[in-house]
Amino acid sequence: MSYPTTTNAKDIWSLKDNYKAEAGDNWPIVALPTYEFLVIAGGASGGYDGGGGGGAGGLIYDSSATLTVGATYTVTIGSGGAGISSSSIPANNGNNSVLSGSGIGTQTAIGGGGGGSGTSSFVAGLDGGSGGGGRGGASATGGSGTSGQGNDGGDATANTIGGGGGGAGGGGAGFAGGDSTSTNIATGGDGLAINITGSNLYYAGGGGTGHDQDAKCGAGGLGGGGDGGNSSAGNAAQSGTANTGGGGGGGRNPATGSGGSGVVILKLSSAAASTTGSPTITTSGSDTVYTFTGSGSITI
Repeated sequence: MSYPTTTNAKDIWSLKDNYKAEAGDNWPIVALPTYEFLVIAGGASGGYDGGGGGGAGGLIYDSSATLTVGATYTVTIGSGGAGISSSSIPANNGNNSVLSGSGIGTQTAIGGGGGGSGTSSFVAGLDGGSGGGGRGGASATGGSGTSGQGNDGGDATANTIGGGGGGAGGGGAGFAGGDSTSTNIATGGDGLAINITGSNLYYAGGGGTGHDQDAKCGAGGLGGGGDGGNSSAGNAAQSGTANTGGGGGGGRNPATGSGGSGVVILKLSSAAASTTGSPTITTSGSDTVYTFTGSGSITI
């Protein structure tokens, strides 16, 4: 009995073709799709009146994700915490960003923690993805970061540089916020450099410290952290950069810096079947990159 060596049906082998391929050790190798994703929450606002820098939004990065072909993944982008213009209220935390679907469950990046602020009730930095820095002019601790997503905010002392209230830096995804001392202007903690878009970019830097009297202010951390400000004209606190999760700078007049909004980025070895929410679509070599700055979905 003989077997045909070919078939007319696409992608169907005869028994003889199957046997010959196995015997000759030339079984076809099918390339499986590869995936990466980055989820960053919104950064926090800085604190008021010598306030600490806002903490960066939490950062989750997976360079070898297990996604499911044919599955739909939902994306929620967290906004940054709004800046404040009064010492009688606490700074605002950032909001969470989420990527969820088959194979990865629910990946929730935690919003950054607000910087320590104004009155005695709010001097400690708040907890978050990365923690906010403590308020200057007080022995105020920084907020705690979320394990695996960010770092702690810096601690402040009562005896700060310049004789006033120089706060501590907000934590970043890569490093903790700087501490305030009698000789040091605290800066925000740097974020992490990640190449998912084809460029090695920093994300999720902490906000710099503000000062309540003079021009001694701290710079924001690499990755979108906003610089601190003070009461001098033309030296307002800066907000965290949009779509980086950067923390806002601490400040005073007219207001503290807002946190930068979050972002979700997916890099796929083959184009997605469909998307909603209008992500920006670019390429990196042979890969396709989807950058979500607003909520939506993607079907692999």
